[in-house]
Amino acid sequence: MTSAGRFAPSPSGELHVGNLRTALLAWLFARSTGRRFLLRVEDLDRARAGAEAEQLRDLAALGVTWDGAVVRQTDREPLYTAAITELAAAGLTYECFCTRREIQEAPSAPHAPQGAYPGTCRELSTAELEFKRSARPAAIRLRSTVAEWPVQDTLHGAYTGVVDDFVLRRNDGVTAYNLAVVVDDADQGIDQVVRGDDLLPSTPRQAYLASLLHMPVPEYAHVPLVVNSDGARLAKRDGAVTLGDLAAVGIPAGAVRRMILESLGLPGESLESALEAFDPAALPREPWVWPGV
Repeated sequence: MTSAGRFAPSPSGELHVGNLRTALLAWLFARSTGRRFLLRVEDLDRARAGAEAEQLRDLAALGVTWDGAVVRQTDREPLYTAAITELAAAGLTYECFCTRREIQEAPSAPHAPQGAYPGTCRELSTAELEFKRSARPAAIRLRSTVAEWPVQDTLHGAYTGVVDDFVLRRNDGVTAYNLAVVVDDADQGIDQVVRGDDLLPSTPRQAYLASLLHMPVPEYAHVPLVVNSDGARLAKRDGAVTLGDLAAVGIPAGAVRRMILESLGLPGESLESALEAFDPAALPREPWVWPGV
């Protein structure tokens, strides 16, 4: 299987300029290195009717091309189950009955970040397990054997982050993102992951999990976000930020593409001209403040 990059949106709504900028960067990274470029719809958690079609339409309007059929996570549950079964057989999972509120209120380990799981259910007795099972369904957590894990990022360099006993499958039966993304990338031959730098802190968890499953760790590039004038991550509440909204005020897709490419220091005439000039080392390292319309 030849190597590949990817863009993997959640179909919760239309893509905004920040999402589209990341998609263009993922395409540029992949195409500039001779990789295939794949699209995967991460629909395990949130899916709004019609959103996937809107997203694919907008990507095509910007000139983004992809290889092969679009993959959906909801079609891949057997792969996730097989991975959890493998981890369980190695003694690397356990049942967790904690609510989100209980985790937030529990005392955390020294130096652990806010929200890191404190290990409350890690060593429950047989009697405790039976009692808790009668009260509510369990999530499945990884029994981590490390406290942190290093990764290498094209833009950020060496990065080491906390690894806790993170959730592999929620108590409603839905596979968690950290497991699904690792399994999907390995299965699809994706060895280059380009995504927003807000996801960098979760990357050590995923790289560690890949090592446990004997799966390759991708090459990572976490790119700057698009923010509003207050420095907050761009969202639909910031006005005309989707292709549909921008078209409604007289800004066509081609003009939006030009704005995004020029924000990256690249020629905006076309994706092909941007590809010829693309150099990851020259990319901006700071967030792009959306100028608005």
